[in-house]
Amino acid sequence: MADGTNLVAVALSGGVDSAMAAALLSAQGWQVWGVHLRLSSAGPPPEHLAALARGLGIHISEMDLRQDFDREVLDYFVAEYTRGRTPNPCVKCNAAIKFGRLWEHVRAGGASHLATGHYARLQRSPGGSLGLYRGVDRQKDQSYFLSRLPRELLPHLLFPLGEMTKREVRSRYQELRLPQGESCRESVELCFIPQGRYSEFLRQQRGFSGPPGELVDTQGRVLGRHKGLEHYTVGQRRGLGVPAREPHYVVEIQPETNRVVLVPRPELLSAGLLASQVNWLTDPPRDLEAQAVIRYRHPGVPARLTPLSLTEVKVIFHTPQGAVAPGQAVAFYRDEQLLGGGWIEERIK
Repeated sequence: MADGTNLVAVALSGGVDSAMAAALLSAQGWQVWGVHLRLSSAGPPPEHLAALARGLGIHISEMDLRQDFDREVLDYFVAEYTRGRTPNPCVKCNAAIKFGRLWEHVRAGGASHLATGHYARLQRSPGGSLGLYRGVDRQKDQSYFLSRLPRELLPHLLFPLGEMTKREVRSRYQELRLPQGESCRESVELCFIPQGRYSEFLRQQRGFSGPPGELVDTQGRVLGRHKGLEHYTVGQRRGLGVPAREPHYVVEIQPETNRVVLVPRPELLSAGLLASQVNWLTDPPRDLEAQAVIRYRHPGVPARLTPLSLTEVKVIFHTPQGAVAPGQAVAFYRDEQLLGGGWIEERIK
C-alpha cells in the first residue's frame, strides 16, 4: 500500500456500521484501505463486497483468517463449555483477531491506524492521557467487547461511529445509497452460530456432545435430569423442567460430576467475583470504586475493586448480582471511561 502517514485500514464486515465508518473516514480526508476478514465459509458474497468497494470508492482486500479464528475463538469456545464455563467469543475475537492478527497485517502493509464500526469513543482525559469510552448511543455501546485491547494500541485506533446513534448511521447510509445486502441486517447472534443454536453447534460442528445427567440443588439432592451440559448456562431459567413452588435457575455447571446445580432466585445472587487475566487500559490502580459490568447489556453495578496482583482482581458489589458466570468477561468503568476488564474465575457468595 501507500505510505502510512494518512492510511487507515477499516475492518469491513460487509454490513452497515463498518461501511459507514469507511465512508466517514474518506470524507475526513483519510486514505481508506478496506479489509474484509474471512473467518468462516459464511459471510457476504464477493459481488456485494465489490459493489461496496465501488460505492465507497476504496480498495477492499480479503484476509483469510479461518485457521486463526478456529484456533483462537472456536477452540476456546468449545473448551470453555467443556469446563462448564460461559465463554465470550466476541471479546476473545476482538483481542486476538480483529485488533491482533488484522492489526499486524495492516501495519505491515503501511497503515498507521485501524478503524472499525464499533460504537465506542476515544478521547483524552483532562490529564492528557488517551482513554476508551462508551459510545454515545448507550443502546448500541460496544466498549465492553473492547476491554481486552492492549493499551498501547489505543493511539492507532479510530472509532468513527462513537459519537453517532444507530439511527443516524442508518440514515446516512441510505443518503449515500450504498449497496444493501444480507449482511446489512442487524446482527444479534454470534457470527458463527447465526440462529443461536449453541448446543447444535457444539454437537454437530465441533464434535462435542455430553451425556444426560442430574439436576441437583446445592445440597446434592436430585431435582431432575438434564439433557447434556451443553444445553445449559449460568442464570438460565427456561427449559429446566423441574417442578417447584418457585422458579429455579442454573447457578453452577459441574463437568467433573456431569451435574447442573439449580437454586431459587435469592441463592443466585453473588456478593462479588474473582477476575483473572485482567487487562488495564489505564495505569494499574490500587483499590478503587468503579462500575462492574458482568455481561453485555448488564447495566453495571457500583463495586469495590481490590487488585490481588497485576492481573487478578477481587470485586465486591455494592448490591448482590445474579448470574455471575465463570468464563464470562467483566469490564470496569469510571463514569463513561472503560478502565479495563478480565475473565470471571469464580463468584463470591
